[in-house]
Amino acid sequence: MGRLDLAEDVVQDTLCRALETWPIQGFPENPSAWLMRVARNRAIDILRRDEQFRHFAPELVYLLKQRENQPAGTPAFEKEIQDDQLRMMFSCCHPELSTEVQVTLILKTLCGFSVSEIAHAFLASEDSIEKRLGRARNLFRRSGSLAEFNNAAEIPQRLDAVYQAIYLLFNEGYHSTRSEQTVRDALCFEAIRLALLLSEHPEGDRPKSHALLALLCFHAARLPGRLADDGALIQLEVQDRSKWDRDLIVRGFHFLEKASTGYELSEYHVEAGIASLHCAATSYEDTDWSRILELYDNLYHIKSSPIVALNRAVATGKALGPEEGLAELSKIPDAAKLKDYPFYPAAQGEFHLLAGRPAEAAKHFEEALKRARSPSETHFFNRKLEACRQR
Repeated sequence: MGRLDLAEDVVQDTLCRALETWPIQGFPENPSAWLMRVARNRAIDILRRDEQFRHFAPELVYLLKQRENQPAGTPAFEKEIQDDQLRMMFSCCHPELSTEVQVTLILKTLCGFSVSEIAHAFLASEDSIEKRLGRARNLFRRSGSLAEFNNAAEIPQRLDAVYQAIYLLFNEGYHSTRSEQTVRDALCFEAIRLALLLSEHPEGDRPKSHALLALLCFHAARLPGRLADDGALIQLEVQDRSKWDRDLIVRGFHFLEKASTGYELSEYHVEAGIASLHCAATSYEDTDWSRILELYDNLYHIKSSPIVALNRAVATGKALGPEEGLAELSKIPDAAKLKDYPFYPAAQGEFHLLAGRPAEAAKHFEEALKRARSPSETHFFNRKLEACRQR
């Protein structure tokens, strides 16, 4: 970790190489070992051209050789996290960094997020994200060493940052903010893979891990119904539920049941409960919006963010009517943080449309269109504007 900039370059180059070669040559027998080998070779190539090679190369090569010479499946320490990606996530969670900085570091270094994507995930400015990354780089630069995470006892205190990173990784796949593809299935299922590995580790086998896994399964189950043939988003009320993945829904309920042990109630428990109600409804009309609103009340008590407040306001409008929904939208605290978020004015437009005010609704959809972050969102808001004109 002494050279964070090197780690970022190596990870991104290696992933790009995999995306280029695997579809043509087929998946390697051991993808993890392939990635490690390519990353090692790339890192050494860069270091050989670097003026600090003499300082960093011996330690880097030593650490990589330790990994290479270690028999497959043999942990380097008791109860080791054996997946490289997941272990490196924990390595980014240095105790001297705040959780927000830890998550930012994971998303940038290991998940390949741009500064812009991270800023949108946190509803923060790009400048503030750059400052967080700067603090992390300065810390690792001062340490002057490439220290690998190797103490299972440290896992519990680093879990929250890893949970958040996996959650945000899935969110970016479920609704990408900066990609031509609105839905990026590969990111969603990578997040599920990491959450599953985490839940199977002795230190990660806890209700919160299972709750996160349940939430991801419920959302992933609905992926096949979210996009039209032209790539446009499809609203929940008109999705073809026969396309939803029933096996993933069953797995979601399985993990939700495992999450019910103990006394902890995390945001992932509540969000999984909300997602389960959507998956359990046989039709949009059968959705239990009153219960969903109750769960959003609980969620806002645990996690009082502007996005949660927005979703709670939408649930209010669905449960009690569009006027009540509009009233709640107008009362969102820190609404300024949603100034670039297109679904805030879109929610206002939706409720005005339901209340029979298409002209007023159109104004809000026009504002949402200005904030659209992808071609799919642009297409979606244009369709909503067309619906307003037809009223």
